[in-house]
Amino acid sequence: MPTYEYHCEKCGHEFEAVQPMSAAPLTICPAEVCARKKWGRGRVKKKISGGAGLLFKGSGFYITDNRSESYKQSAKNAAGESKPAGKVDAKPAAPPAATPAPAPKSGKK
Repeated sequence: MPTYEYHCEKCGHEFEAVQPMSAAPLTICPAEVCARKKWGRGRVKKKISGGAGLLFKGSGFYITDNRSESYKQSAKNAAGESKPAGKVDAKPAAPPAATPAPAPKSGKK
């Protein structure tokens, strides 16, 4: 069930209410959450909020979650052994080796 935020116009109190989506919004400040000592029955308005983000709890949602220490160490070593980006050991391409042309076929059998 979603949590909705409300603001009481009479007492200025802001509170949250857990309600099903099909329930009608609250219209008066509930006695159990009212900020006044004597329940004021203030008119409430539903606030617009961003809501809560989606939380995945546990392990195994992404391949990078909970990598072993040996994997992390080997990844560091591999990154350290790579050459700097500015130096490239490129050799010019060698020309292709010359191959003899195929002998023409004679039309006689």
